[in-house]
Amino acid sequence: MARKAGSADLPLHSGHVPKWLADRMTRLGAVMSEAIVHHYGRDELLRRLAHPFWFQSFGAVMGMDWHSSGITTSVIGALKRGLTPLSKELGIHVCGGRGRHSRQTPQELALIGERVGFDGDALAKASRLVAKVDSAAIQDGFDLYLHGFIVTDDGKWAVVQQGMNDARRQARRYHWLSEGLKSFVDEPHSGIDGIGQGMIVNLTDHRAKSSRLAQIEMLDTLGPDGIARKFVALTEKESEVATHSQPLLPHLVMPEHHDVRSKDVVLRRLHGTLAAAAERGPEDFSDLLLTPGVGARTVEALAMVAEVIHGTPCRFSDPARFSYAHGGKDRHPFPVPLRVYDQTIQVLKSAVQKAKLGQQDELFALKRLDAQARTLERFATGAEFDDLMADERKNSHAYGGRSVFGDEPPSEP
Repeated sequence: MARKAGSADLPLHSGHVPKWLADRMTRLGAVMSEAIVHHYGRDELLRRLAHPFWFQSFGAVMGMDWHSSGITTSVIGALKRGLTPLSKELGIHVCGGRGRHSRQTPQELALIGERVGFDGDALAKASRLVAKVDSAAIQDGFDLYLHGFIVTDDGKWAVVQQGMNDARRQARRYHWLSEGLKSFVDEPHSGIDGIGQGMIVNLTDHRAKSSRLAQIEMLDTLGPDGIARKFVALTEKESEVATHSQPLLPHLVMPEHHDVRSKDVVLRRLHGTLAAAAERGPEDFSDLLLTPGVGARTVEALAMVAEVIHGTPCRFSDPARFSYAHGGKDRHPFPVPLRVYDQTIQVLKSAVQKAKLGQQDELFALKRLDAQARTLERFATGAEFDDLMADERKNSHAYGGRSVFGDEPPSEP
């Protein structure tokens, strides 16, 4: 059955993604996806999207609010815009979205199925079942408002959907992966992101199998009125459910505070990334480093992007760290450095395009950069986190810093 990847607490965060960031997220998300498919195949991209920790880090490296529920909407939207023009080439299709777009998912799948040859009707049924399970079989107080269905030409898929609890100002994100999925109602999730709500009704739990069967049997034999009369008996039946233990899953807690604090980051990993950029950069990105003002800083951002492309699951326990690449739209941890962001996209796009022509040097330079970071983090040292963030804010204007509040002015001397 599908593996569970863990859970995370996601505070609701108001605001919108400005066009200048949304456009860049579209381009960066698409080219990073291309790089992952090139190195590891499209099935691996599905696995990553179904991993709650990786998904949050993916959004953070693209300049979104590192801790909030808004990452889900913005990442799914960026991928749909960015990967749709590449769907024939990559064989990957992003359907659904927020609100009315989520309800159009079955129709989108049917149309794509007619075009590429998979069973669109069966996948449309899967889409409806996934949404129904997370809205009815798991009664946890969250109302679904977003449903993203990512499918490949051979019919494999991942689902990322999100529910909202207005009263608690919290969101919960649910991750599904078709790989290994044997049942829609028996532990189907690859992960569920959301704050704990105490005791909830979760009929997809494997331990609830006897309860599910008992309810179907009672409905067939007793009808609704009979079920009401036999409520006590049903309760007794549920108490007989097997209580075998489940392995503990990683639980990512996204705090309420919007600012990025040192405790939110594994500093040795950040020091390793910066050290790798300094050591590996001059050798592999010499042309880039000749660009006045932003060359070295762009290599640092590239090192973080490279980790999202190549990193293993254990690397994403601190999504806040990836906001160092391109900041955040609300100035947390610092304004988005547009010149750095644009050069990151330019370098990645060049590397991917050349790799398609058989010229692998640039793309593998990024892989070496990531490998070097992992080697150096064991003994690399550097400035304290708060000092690093202060320097970024001080230099923000020089990097073309921008936030939802406007362009960043020059720092006072």
